[in-house]
Amino acid sequence: MPSNARSIASLTISFGLVAIPVKLYSATVLSERISFNLLRQKDGSRVKQQYVAVNDGKLVERSEMTKGYEFAKDQYVIFSAEEIKALEDATTHAIDIGQFVPLESVDPVYFDGTYYLAPDKGGAKPYSLLAAALKKSKQCAVGRWTSRGKEHIIVVRPIDDGLAMHQLHFKAEVRTIKDLGIEPAPVSEAELRLANQLIEHLTSKSFDPNEFVDEHRARVEAAIQRKVEGKEVSLSEPPSRAGGGNVVDLMEALKASLNARGSTKDKQTDHQERKTPKQAPAPAPITRGKKSTRRRDA
Repeated sequence: MPSNARSIASLTISFGLVAIPVKLYSATVLSERISFNLLRQKDGSRVKQQYVAVNDGKLVERSEMTKGYEFAKDQYVIFSAEEIKALEDATTHAIDIGQFVPLESVDPVYFDGTYYLAPDKGGAKPYSLLAAALKKSKQCAVGRWTSRGKEHIIVVRPIDDGLAMHQLHFKAEVRTIKDLGIEPAPVSEAELRLANQLIEHLTSKSFDPNEFVDEHRARVEAAIQRKVEGKEVSLSEPPSRAGGGNVVDLMEALKASLNARGSTKDKQTDHQERKTPKQAPAPAPITRGKKSTRRRDA
């Protein structure tokens, strides 16, 4: 792992008689998210959160608080900190693997959080062996892990030359699509054929996250910089990606989408053909000048 990555915990992956010491790392960088603080408008002073009792409106200090469960409307059973602690699962440092399944059999709707696992001292060989075996068998490991007093289902899968661990929701925590009561609409063969053609036009070999830039973040960063420089921020709405109006004729919309994709591809091909003559002259030698030291604006 890079030097700036800090381990969250030291754990042991165990299955059968095999034990692999690993270090746990967060896979996401929450500090990269842009967040705003609440301020008082007239002077920019930070404001802090306070708790108020509903029945009399008085401020309540943390030392006066306890936890309760609402079993009926406005009726609570109270639990002390010691009682809640006794109900928690003991935090363990073990990832207990119970089975191996095909990764595609785990519906992504169950995924909750993602972590990276790196080999700890003495674990390099069994770690690499597990990663290679999972990759070759196209399987993932399913097990349990207890953290912060709560047991979690986890999936361990190979990623590049390492292992990633996904925390999963329990079944009771996930709604099914059937809860929405969706009634399938009839689809004709012609409509299905056109839709498949459009999908083929937009199909790529694999998902590449580099193709998707966080445009909202870029707009916010630019606005923050303008504010820092004492400039005004544009109040015009950003361009929308959504198409306008309601789709009246599905077939016409599919045909128009295919024609638009086809004309774009034809223009690119035509541009390439005109750009490359049949007998191109030999290229002139490139004269390399000094590199400009002027900084480009972001």
